[in-house]
Amino acid sequence: MANSTGGPYDSYTIFFQFDSMMESFKFYLEETGRLSLSRTDVVLVASIPEQRMYLYNGDEAVKTYVISTSKLQPSCKENSLGTPWGMHQVCEIIGKDEAEGTVFKGRKSIGFRYWEMPSEDQLANLITSRILRLRGLEQEVNLGGAVDTFARFVYIHGTNHEATLGSPASSGCIQVSNADAIQLAELVPVGSHLLILKN
Repeated sequence: MANSTGGPYDSYTIFFQFDSMMESFKFYLEETGRLSLSRTDVVLVASIPEQRMYLYNGDEAVKTYVISTSKLQPSCKENSLGTPWGMHQVCEIIGKDEAEGTVFKGRKSIGFRYWEMPSEDQLANLITSRILRLRGLEQEVNLGGAVDTFARFVYIHGTNHEATLGSPASSGCIQVSNADAIQLAELVPVGSHLLILKN
């Protein structure tokens, strides 16, 4: 098993990570049953406490990604800037033909990569490389009214601040490395489930 950059783990880390991956998939199965949802072939489970996201294909644990969720408390409420929790689906993938590091505004490429931006712009958390847009699947939790993940524009996306991955640093989105954003856009079909665990 490898980390998101392909490097090896020591034996203790492999054991701990495998245990976390299996426990997370168990939560996903429980939630699909509770919500009367059919499982999707490809599944993501993101853990806010662990700052990790796990990719599954069928019953197989495929990969672990280091992520950054919100620097604020988890929240499903609009204008909270918190990362929402619960069951979601990937409803759109944006930027599959763009170069790594491409910056998006309003979900459209601006034609520059983040290192080509003015230095003051690079201080912000930019949306880069790929966007996996999310839609909540739990009414009154992350779907509808003032708790709608889609309306809040919460995504999985690349970041220009890869050094912060592994710690809460975003404004509500799930940030990943640019290489991982590109890979996820290839591996995760539209319609796939994402379960976000807040504890």
